[in-house]
Amino acid sequence: MPVDPAFRPLLELPGMALQPPPAELGAAGLRAALAATPMPPVEKEPVHAVRDLAVPGPGGTINVRLYHPSAAQDLPLVVFFHGGGFVICDLETHDPLCRSLARASGCAVASVEYRLAPETRFPGPLEDCYAATRWLADHARDIGVDAARLAVCGDSAGGNLAAAVALLARDRGGPNLRHQALIYPVTDLGCDSASSRELAVGYMLTRDMMRWFAECYLGDPSRAADPLASPLKATDLAGLPSATVITAEFDPLRDEGEAYAARLRAAGVPVVARRYLGMLHGFLSMPYVTPVAYHAIADVGRDLRAI
Repeated sequence: MPVDPAFRPLLELPGMALQPPPAELGAAGLRAALAATPMPPVEKEPVHAVRDLAVPGPGGTINVRLYHPSAAQDLPLVVFFHGGGFVICDLETHDPLCRSLARASGCAVASVEYRLAPETRFPGPLEDCYAATRWLADHARDIGVDAARLAVCGDSAGGNLAAAVALLARDRGGPNLRHQALIYPVTDLGCDSASSRELAVGYMLTRDMMRWFAECYLGDPSRAADPLASPLKATDLAGLPSATVITAEFDPLRDEGEAYAARLRAAGVPVVARRYLGMLHGFLSMPYVTPVAYHAIADVGRDLRAI
C-alpha cells in the first residue's frame, strides 16, 4: 500500500524531512526553533480533571500531569512517557494525545516530563520514568487511582522508555505492571534495521535524525548494546506484562518494533501487534491529517481498558 495520500501535502512542505541540527544550533537551538514553528491546531478533548503533580526523582522534581477521564474513584492508571527522540517534546506537546488516551481507555493517565538529552544522558531519563512510576504506584490512593491496575505507555522514544521501565519493574521487584502499550517504539538504538535503511529518507523521520537522537541520548555508541537502552537486546523477556505494539508501515522504526513484539511473544508474553498501513511515524498525534489516528487511539484504548 502507498503512503496515505493525506500525508502528501505534509511531506511536500520544506523542512519536513527531519535532519540533525547544525552543531552550532544543537539540541537547545532545535527546541527553540520547534517551539517557534507554527503547528496545525489539534483539538484537545475534554476530560473530567487535569492536575499537575511534583514528584521526587533522582535528579530533582519531576513534573507529572494527571488526567482523570471521569469522576470515578480508583481508576486504572496509565503512566505515559512522551516521544521526541529523548531530546525534544514535553507535557504540552503530548497533552492532546494523553487526553485522547484517557478518554479512549477510561483510565487515568499520568504524563511524565523526564529530563532530556543530551543534558541528561542514559540512564537518567529512564531513571526519572521509573521513579515517577514507582511514586505514582506508592501514592495511588492519594491521587485516586488503583495501584493494582497499572500500565505504562509511550510513543517513539517514550515507547523505548515504557519498555525499559517494564524491564526495571520486573527486575527491581515492582511496581507490578499489568500492561505496556508501545506506540511505534524505539527498541534498538543501533538504528540499523531493514526498515531504517529502506525508509531512511522521504517519510518525515529520517535515519540520520534517529542516529543523532541516539548519539544525544547515549553519548557513547557502545551503550546501544545495553538492553535498558535497546530493549530488543535483552536476553530474557519472560515475565514482562502483556503488550500492545503499534507500528506504522512507512516508519523507519517499523521493523524494530515488530521484532520486539515477536521477541515478547516468543518469551510467552501476550502481545497484540498492529501495523497501520499507509501511516507515518507519529501519526497518532496527527488527527488533523488522518482519521486513522482516531482509530489507532481507540484500539490502544480498548487494550488499556482491559487492565
